[in-house]
Amino acid sequence: MAKRPLIIPVLLVSTLFFAACGSAATPPPTGTSTSSTSPNAKTGTAMNLVVTAAVRKTLFDADAAYHSYPPSDYRGLTPGMTYYAFDSQNDRYYAAAGIIPNSKSMGAQVGTQDDGGYNLFVEKRGASKWTIYDDGLGGAEDSICPIVIPLAVRKVWNWTMHPCYPNT
Repeated sequence: MAKRPLIIPVLLVSTLFFAACGSAATPPPTGTSTSSTSPNAKTGTAMNLVVTAAVRKTLFDADAAYHSYPPSDYRGLTPGMTYYAFDSQNDRYYAAAGIIPNSKSMGAQVGTQDDGGYNLFVEKRGASKWTIYDDGLGGAEDSICPIVIPLAVRKVWNWTMHPCYPNT
C-alpha cells in the first residue's frame, strides 16, 4: 500500500501558508486593508496598504499598551475594522483599528467600553512607534475627532460619512 496520499495535504497546506506570508518588494509596504477600496489603491497622495501580520501585531501591541494592559488581556483586532495607508503628502502612515478585550480581563473590558475600543494611529515614515489617538465615540452624532485623517487617506479607505471613523 502506497503512502503518497499524506504528501498532498502537506503540500497544499504549505503552499497556502507561504502564499499568505508574502512580503512587500518596495516601500511603502503593500497588502490588504479592510476597506472596500482595492489593496494598493491610490487617491491623490495616499495609498491604501495591506494590513500584514507584522503591521497587525504592531497595531495590536501599541493599542494594548495605550490601554495600559498586557496584550494577553486582549483577543485581537476587530475583524473588518482595520485600515492602513501611507500619505506621501506628509510622509506618514495612518491606521485605524478596534481592539477586542479578553473576557477574562475585566479591566480591559471596562477600558475599551469607557475609553473606546477604536483608535487612530499615525507614524512618520522611518519612525518605529505609533502615536495613538482614542476615537472612543467614533461616528456617534456630535462626537469630536481627536485628529482628522487626511482626505486622501479617507478616500482610499472609503470613509465618506465621518472624518475619523469608518462607514458603519
